[in-house]
Amino acid sequence: MNFTGKYQLQSQENFEPFMKAIGLPDDLIQKGKDIKGVSEIVQNGKHFKLTITAGSKVIHNEFTLGEECELESVTGEKVKAVVHMEGNNKLVTTFKNIKSVTELNGDTITNTMTLGDIVFKRISKRI
Repeated sequence: MNFTGKYQLQSQENFEPFMKAIGLPDDLIQKGKDIKGVSEIVQNGKHFKLTITAGSKVIHNEFTLGEECELESVTGEKVKAVVHMEGNNKLVTTFKNIKSVTELNGDTITNTMTLGDIVFKRISKRI
């Protein structure tokens, strides 16, 4: 399954508790909670380019499945991680005790990030 496309955030759960847990300041949490960000994914075989635009913040990440890469986190920190594909529609990685699972079903991408007992879920639709 190919992830290539642009996706608009439709809904999210546990945004504030998750962002607090990873250390984002309250003013940025308040600014970011209502932004309907857009993610653009370009997949070429095992290579992915991901651009996330949320208001004025833009995060660019690039990785090849199964190879160590440097990803920019929501806080702007650079972290080393390895992204794996599970099945043909699920991207999975773990960094700084956060497990991230991105699953594509038709035109819907669900991203779940788990830190301890906090589960942050974002649902985006292809535009």
